[in-house]
Amino acid sequence: MGLLSFVKSAGERIFGKSDEDKQKEAAMEEAARRQAENVRRLKKAKLLENHVSGLGLEIEGASFSVVGGVVTVKGKVDTQETSEKVALAVGNVADVESVDNQLEVVTPEPEAVFYTVVSGDSLSKIAKAQYGNAMKYPVIFEANKPMLEHPDKIYPGQVLRIPPVEG
Repeated sequence: MGLLSFVKSAGERIFGKSDEDKQKEAAMEEAARRQAENVRRLKKAKLLENHVSGLGLEIEGASFSVVGGVVTVKGKVDTQETSEKVALAVGNVADVESVDNQLEVVTPEPEAVFYTVVSGDSLSKIAKAQYGNAMKYPVIFEANKPMLEHPDKIYPGQVLRIPPVEG
């Protein structure tokens, strides 16, 4: 009888889906995964925006975006202090690795120094190291309000603003 030829894509499907069907299904699954990821990113961005606004930090034209652990913040703020506080409020949230602070500052001023809290730190210990005077800890506390509610409630890994101090 010999070799007979057939149309590969026609006929009864007893081996499962065709390659074409598998490709279409994979493409649809990938599109659904991308869409779900975009929804997650938008939800995270909205939660961060609500967190910042809940702290009373005002941003004109606020725009937050999240890609992986990187948060980008855009908009306009009145002061450098507000810009830095927004970055700290966002950066001191679990799962945030870095903040791309693209906020426009209406009244530019010198930037503060940032300090990452380590185990055993206190605001007075940080003030002693940064200013040479442990009694200047209220300066650091005030510079980090409203994110800090009490001078004793800091934790390792937290990033704090250390503003320049006169005198």
